[in-house]
Amino acid sequence: MFQTFDSTADPSRGPGRLERLRRAIAMKGLDGFIVPRADAHQGEYVADCDARLAWLTGFTGSAGFCIALNDHAGIFVDGRYRTQVRAQADMEAFTPVHWPETQPGPWLKDKLEGQSAKIGFDPWLHTKGEIEKIEKALAGTKVALVPTDNLVDQIWQDRPAAPNGRIIDQPLEFAGISSAVKRSELADGLLTAGQKSCVITLSDSIAWLLNIRGDDLPRIPVVQGFAVLHDDGSVAFFTAEGRTMDARLDADVKMHPVRDFAAHLKTLDGPVRLDKATAPFAVSQILEKAGIQIDWADDPAILPKAQKNPTELRGAREAHLRDAAAMVEFLTWFEASDKTALTEIDLVTALEEKRGATNALLDISFETIAGAGPHGAIMHYRVTNDTNRTLAPGDLVVLDSGGQYRDGTTDITRTLRVGDVGDEEKRCYTRVLQGMIALSRIYFPKGRAGRDLDPIARYPLFAAHQDFNHGTGHGVGSFLSVHEGPQRINSLSEVELLPGMILSNEPGYYREGAFGIRLENLIVVEKATCPPGGDADREMLSFKTLTFVPVDTSLVIADMLSGEERAWLNDYHARCVEKLAPRLSDAALVWLHEACAPI
Repeated sequence: MFQTFDSTADPSRGPGRLERLRRAIAMKGLDGFIVPRADAHQGEYVADCDARLAWLTGFTGSAGFCIALNDHAGIFVDGRYRTQVRAQADMEAFTPVHWPETQPGPWLKDKLEGQSAKIGFDPWLHTKGEIEKIEKALAGTKVALVPTDNLVDQIWQDRPAAPNGRIIDQPLEFAGISSAVKRSELADGLLTAGQKSCVITLSDSIAWLLNIRGDDLPRIPVVQGFAVLHDDGSVAFFTAEGRTMDARLDADVKMHPVRDFAAHLKTLDGPVRLDKATAPFAVSQILEKAGIQIDWADDPAILPKAQKNPTELRGAREAHLRDAAAMVEFLTWFEASDKTALTEIDLVTALEEKRGATNALLDISFETIAGAGPHGAIMHYRVTNDTNRTLAPGDLVVLDSGGQYRDGTTDITRTLRVGDVGDEEKRCYTRVLQGMIALSRIYFPKGRAGRDLDPIARYPLFAAHQDFNHGTGHGVGSFLSVHEGPQRINSLSEVELLPGMILSNEPGYYREGAFGIRLENLIVVEKATCPPGGDADREMLSFKTLTFVPVDTSLVIADMLSGEERAWLNDYHARCVEKLAPRLSDAALVWLHEACAPI
């Protein structure tokens, strides 16, 4: 099993640790300290040694931060985690803050109104853009941000060691483009911009650029480190020493100990390209103190990594069909089971076994979410031995899961039912399905961003005065991060959607204390074919679905669907049968035909 069910949250430890942190803050001559979820690479997952927010507060969500002051300690969490944080953190010691609605700058300004205060932060764990935004909000106040040593590390006596995993190749048969070609193309961009080098700090950007993968972190196959790409295409790669090398790097990619990274920065010729949104604040500090010119621009690997090449798309299609077959085998097992004898852990275990039976699964792509009944309303619920719920009649179960395969990364959500459920749940389920269908069918002009499309998936819920507190879609990597930027489908994303980008399509609905619903397919942006009568000179895009697993039509109120929605669903199910039939056991094939019967 990749997933474990130990409870990692212990609210009882938070107050004592917070008091120790406050003593460290006072000894440093500060009035507060910011504790982010992030590490120096700003990725979704952090190593155990970097899980400072969880260690301090008990909150284990994948995003958020804490600002500890003398008399307040706010935990900033987004809509996905507002139920979870109250269960995991001591509410007497820590106060949840709705973020991003409330930003850290205005919060500090309010809590410290009229006071002179110095708020410490670790410059390796925050980006330049993040710090500038807070400082802008604090302009005109007596509150200042001060870079300092990490105060949590000072009081964390049994802090785990940093990861030092192996490095493996991502061969050309999966990567599609050699590292030499990638580096040459990015170096040409540096030359065109008049930049001598670029500092890359995102682990998945480095993995993509060098065609390597690793096991430093759970669920995302990356090697932690820093890279400097020069305008001749050569790379200096700084990472932990003593790694097992199962990869052959090109001669112009040189490995160095990570401890030498800061010193190496001081030797660079400017201008140096640096991403204000991803690079640690400390990197710009070092360069500026050395008098080296910085050109602020995006990480040059971000967009090429997001736009999958034909080989990566071919791998993604195969990975999703393999994964879909495993899902159908699981759903066949589930339907044949005595459901009320099953627990959430049983579901997670059985699904991982079905994926493992493919003999291609290298890891799950994130901790499987199996939330039954009221647990389904906890959007990123993680079942533990302490919270494990036995399925009950009338439950809806949100099952969100995925796999890491050499040829692709998968992510799928289906909502299961335990016996008969109420009409209200069915109405909500149908609206969620309508939102997913609407986004699947849309055509949109080139140049549109995720924020332009986000309302499309929400409209059926909006019409019922309902909504959900998470984005509609996130980017997905190629045997990399299951939550990959910069592409998103949410109300804030201004990133243009481009052909080759893989995203999730996952509307949902959650009623706290009662039930949750989410449906998710992965989709890829592609150029649309102009229909007869259309403007042939207008470039349009559309989405092509990668995921082929039936949705539960017994939860659908057919009369709520339009004729076009019904046609889309029936066609989708017909394609599920066509694509999966050769891959299934006899029992699963029988179940698939029944599940995909037209409505």
